[in-house]
Amino acid sequence: MSGKPSLHEIEQAEKRPLWRRLGWLAMIWAGSVLALFVVASLMRMFMNAAGLTTH
Repeated sequence: MSGKPSLHEIEQAEKRPLWRRLGWLAMIWAGSVLALFVVASLMRMFMNAAGLTTH
């Protein structure tokens, strides 16, 4: 098996409603924004613990 999607699978994916495909896009985007927020918050917390502040 080559791991490539078949033509039938591609056609089935294109038949799904637009709102469903856009929903997946929105969920992936929101997940990446949330992950970035968590990483940035952890970095800020560690920097504050080390005494690095902006004021």
